[in-house]
Amino acid sequence: MRASETAASPRRTLLVGCGKLGTPLGLRLVAAGGEVLALRRDTTGLPDAFARLSADLSAPVPRTLIPAVDDVVITLPPGDHDGPEPAYVRSLRHLADALQAASRRVVLVSSTRVLEGRAGPTPLTEADAPAPASARAAALLDGERLAFDRLDALVVRPAGIYGPGRDTLVRKVRDGSPVQYARRTNRIHETDLVRSLEAMLGEPEPPRLLHAVDARPAPLGDVVTWIADALGVPPPPRIEPAAPSGTVLRGDRLMALLGRLRYPFFEDGYSALLEQAIVAGAARGGPPLVARVAPT
Repeated sequence: MRASETAASPRRTLLVGCGKLGTPLGLRLVAAGGEVLALRRDTTGLPDAFARLSADLSAPVPRTLIPAVDDVVITLPPGDHDGPEPAYVRSLRHLADALQAASRRVVLVSSTRVLEGRAGPTPLTEADAPAPASARAAALLDGERLAFDRLDALVVRPAGIYGPGRDTLVRKVRDGSPVQYARRTNRIHETDLVRSLEAMLGEPEPPRLLHAVDARPAPLGDVVTWIADALGVPPPPRIEPAAPSGTVLRGDRLMALLGRLRYPFFEDGYSALLEQAIVAGAARGGPPLVARVAPT
């Protein structure tokens, strides 16, 4: 068992932008005996086990609002580029201004999108320089730099997150939406991403920068074809042109941190997703779709 998975002294953790990712992380921290404070604009629907702090980080926040904490995990959405300073960066700056004292550890969840300008078949690692190719990616990178400078943060860059309630690709296959088969893709199951964040808080010497990606990048066509077969539906139509695009990312550093992934390959993760959630159309009012998933 790795050090990050052993019992540690309870700590007080602030989860900023606590949503689909922060909530399961917070529940794991509470189960381990820790105290969790969840900060977001609308705190309704948060677990009762969390202390709730309501704040809109798009504006300055009083320093008296946020008490002293041991750790901070930031999972703010990138938002829109709405002026000379993107909303995402502005929110991080207001957070840095509001924190009363340096925390033991701050973890910022960014995105592998900051590498989008390095498309190609050569595998990329944390040593490769970012290359944003869109306003959103540029904002994410600016947020990383602010977090490094102001908060001495550790940065986790997830690839495409999937899992319960994150079934967009399965819905596309179900609906027969066209897909770019040749696109290179990387992903991480939500369960393994949450585990990685918990490890970043618990390890004595965590990496400064971590790409949260599973053990095998795959062309999007391979993934949707497998999902279509599991659902018993035809593979979705191809988008032309068929020239490859996208990046290939290595997850060696994540493997070293966790020891092993719960869902190392997309087949493992999507099997669990289809078995657990059965990919209902609940959010759109549609009927559940029962999958025929063979054991992996």
